[in-house]
Amino acid sequence: MKTMTKEQAHELAVKIAKVLDDKKGRDIVIIDISAKSVLADYFVIASGRSTTAVKSLCDNVEEKLSEEGIEPARRDGMNETKWIVMDYGSVILHVFHEETREYYHLERLWVDGANCERYGE
Repeated sequence: MKTMTKEQAHELAVKIAKVLDDKKGRDIVIIDISAKSVLADYFVIASGRSTTAVKSLCDNVEEKLSEEGIEPARRDGMNETKWIVMDYGSVILHVFHEETREYYHLERLWVDGANCERYGE
């Protein structure tokens, strides 16, 4: 996968957030994890009201980015659909069923205040 600058990674994170917002993704956040992890520069986290919505959100992101030649390196959870992870290299997308997101509360591990931006509010 092509290596991105942090600016390019942020642009991709915002693009993903917009696609999620356009399809009624809920509680969308972009978290800058670059100072905390070598995994990626950004997490994009969103919720769907149902497992069908979670899968639909991820399918839509994959389709829209694929149109631009951007493909995920890995995907996980597509069969379970309570928590789907899509790895775009410098940006990792997490889409949760609302109850699953509340249970794992992934943001608490990564947010320190200044590194979190809410999208669509």
